[in-house]
Formats: sequence, C-alpha cells, structure tokens
Amino acid sequence: MNDRAPRRQPSRPAKPYRRPQKDPVRILAFEALRAVDERDAYANLVLPPLLRKAREGGGFDARDAALATELVYGTLRRQGTYDAIIASCVDRPLREVDPPVLDVLSLGAHQLLGTRIPAHAAVSASVELARVVLGDGRAKFVNAVLRKITAHDLDGWLERVAPPYEDDPEAHLAVVHSHPRWIVSALWDALGGGRAGIEDLLEADNERPEVTLVARPGRSTVEELMAAVGEDSALPGRWSPYAVRLAEGGEPGALQAVGEGRAGVQDEGSQLVALALAHAPVDGPDARWLDGCAGPGGKAAMLGALAAQRGASLLASEKQPHRARLVERALAGNPGPYQVIAADGTRPPWRPGSFDRVLVDVPCTGLGALRRRPEARWRRRPEDLDGFAPLQRGLLREALAAVRVGGVVGYATCSPHPAETRAVVEDVLKGRGGPAASAEWIDARPLMPGVPALGDGPDVQLWPHMHGTDAMYLALLRRTA
Repeated sequence: MNDRAPRRQPSRPAKPYRRPQKDPVRILAFEALRAVDERDAYANLVLPPLLRKAREGGGFDARDAALATELVYGTLRRQGTYDAIIASCVDRPLREVDPPVLDVLSLGAHQLLGTRIPAHAAVSASVELARVVLGDGRAKFVNAVLRKITAHDLDGWLERVAPPYEDDPEAHLAVVHSHPRWIVSALWDALGGGRAGIEDLLEADNERPEVTLVARPGRSTVEELMAAVGEDSALPGRWSPYAVRLAEGGEPGALQAVGEGRAGVQDEGSQLVALALAHAPVDGPDARWLDGCAGPGGKAAMLGALAAQRGASLLASEKQPHRARLVERALAGNPGPYQVIAADGTRPPWRPGSFDRVLVDVPCTGLGALRRRPEARWRRRPEDLDGFAPLQRGLLREALAAVRVGGVVGYATCSPHPAETRAVVEDVLKGRGGPAASAEWIDARPLMPGVPALGDGPDVQLWPHMHGTDAMYLALLRRTA
C-alpha cells in the first residue's frame, strides 16, 4: 500500500500577453469603412487620401494598396449578402451588433467568401484587426462568428440564407446579388426582360469597373494616352473615339496629359452623352452652348473642347460653389471661349432662348453608377425618387426655355429608374405639373454610332452589362416654338 500523498501536478505558467499584430492594410480598410458608415462618406473620396498617407509613411506598396482597395469595395458591394450570412451566425439581430464590430465581421466575411485568401489566414488576420480596433473581448466574438462562416463557401451559404427564387424572386436576387429589394424591382422594371437580363445587370453592378480615360478633343489624342500608359496596359474605348481603357487600373493622375487637364478620367457612357448632344443637328446657328448642371466638370470639359473646335463658346453653370470650382479646374486651359458660373439652374440668370445647345445632367439617385459607388445602394430609399422629381422636371423646363427655337436640349441622368428618365421628359412635354413644353423628340440612337442594343428609341439607355458603361440615360429634344 502506497501511503504517499499523490504528486501535485505542476501548475502551468500563465500565458504571457501577446500584443496584437497591427496590419496596416486591414486597419486602413477598416478606417475607410468606418468613414463610409459614420460620416456617410463615399469610398471613392475617402480611400485615395488614406492610401496616399499610407504610401508616404513608407512600407506600403502597390500590392498593399490593391488589397486594401479590394477589401473596401468588395465588402461594400457584397454588404447585403454578408449581412444575411452574419445574421445566421449570431444570436441577436444585426441592429444590436455594434457597427464597428459588424465592419470587422464584414471584412472577414469578404476575405473568407470573396477572395482567395486561405480561411485560416483570413480568420487570423480579422481577429488580430479586432484586437487592435475593438479590444480582446470583442475579438473573441469575432473569432467565434468567423469560424462559423468557414463552414461553407459562398454558394453553400447562399443556398441556406437566400429565399428560393420560386417563392420570392426579388428577395432571392436581393440576397444573392447584394442589392436592396426595391432596387432589384426598379431595375427589373427598367429592363423589362426576363431573369437572365436582371441577373446579368446585378452581377455587373458587383464587378470592379474599368478605369476609362478621355482624350479631350483637340487637346490630346488616344494615341498619346496609349503610348503614355503602354499598349500592353491600355485598350481603346469600345464606343467613344476619345476613350482609352486601363487594363490594370493604374494611376491616371500620374499621366502628363491628365495632370495638364488635356485628358481626364471619364466613363465611356458620359463621353457618349456629351458627343451625342454635340453632334445632334440644330436648325440655324451653333455658337452658344450651355452645360446647366456642370459639376464636377467631365462633360463640360468634353463639350468645351468640342465647342472650341467649331468656334462656339460654352457657359458651364453649377449650383454648388465647391463643385463650380471643380468645373473651373476641368476646363482650365481649354482653347475656346468659356465661362464658369455658380448659379441655380431652376432660377437661371440667363435670358430665355439664349443658347443653341443645352445639356442638363440632372441630380438623381445614382442607381446607374452602383459599380463605382456601391455604398449608394444601401443609402438610397424609394422616397428619394419623390425628392428628386420636382428638381429634375424644373431643370428640364428651364433648359427648354434657355434654348432658342430650333436648338437642342439633352436631358441626361445616371439612373435607369423609369421615374427619373422617360417619365420626367414625358411629364414636361405633356405639361404635367407645369406648362407644356414646345419640343419634339430627336432619335438619339444614330448619334451613338456602333453602340448596340439601344432599344426602340428615341431616347437611349446604356447598361453596365450590355455596354460596359454606367447606366446613363439620354433624351434629346428640339425646341419647336
């Protein structure tokens, strides 16, 4: 019999505290998401200065910038899908999860489900980020949720969280393609097609858009830009004779022509709208042009360059003074006569019938540019349409009053929503809510030569999934009396 007392097990030494590892890429991505959430900022405005500051601090290279950009934009684009997945992995409504915690979870979900980052690395990096920005306690919550998310890939999760298409098509597409349900419904109505069309459009909204340059007519050439970028890194535009597409993104601001204002960054859809207005036939003189909603200046710079080639002058008007300054910067160095003013297009300072060509690219919901501003889809509400409606109609009425008989007005908007496009034009022409305008439609389709799938006319709707552009709308009208 052994009378000895049992040997005591030696106590394990306390695990030393390990400081969290600071990952500058993920910290930057988190800071960008917080700015978008807290200040209603736009990622395309917040991210560049953050990246610039990180590069100036050293140790932050082009690969880091590319990863940070993908994390921010990918998370914002897929926010609706990730919210549905995260909601199934937590024991409380998402509205009760602190927004900073939800941002870290969303960044982690995107790394797990939307990138090629290995699952263990995605979880580990996200937990370290949580320790830095949230503290150790909430980092444990993040770790637990993300480990649940690793149980399935994206397709597996969609099978679990998306309502069946047969039961509720709009709800299914909203979760699978990460758009609010009301936007899915509106885009489907605008397309007027079957399931394939709407899914193609929603998928295109979630793709990273190309960076497109414009060689401003008479000031730069496509050949100059192609040579500056390098022909292995640039492609000519699909439709605009002045467009160059950057194959790998790149930094347009580093190009000499862009720095000098002879070229700029401009979506091909915007280029087509300006070109169509400039080439629409007018009856009589063609000497005075007006851009009535000119900020931030891309279309004004194109119109100013085209007007200069014909000996015409351009008046660029923008209501907001800070945006008017952006227009001045875009037009600086234009060879022809131009003037930039800060004025309200619904109460204009110019006399009626003063212009031969007028463009009004009216404020709108921006549903046509969700590729570039993915956060806009989560901020917009159906009632926003009612807020824009009086302004859009008022601007078009004043544009028709500003043009002389025989002159041309272009009504443009970066939205495909029927309430912001043809409905506005028809209301103004038929006198709904005001006096009827004396104007006739011009078929805009022949003024976009080579561009396919432009519909039945006379107006034009461009689409990301069909044309590779933002969803720009254009109606051309000729003043008749």
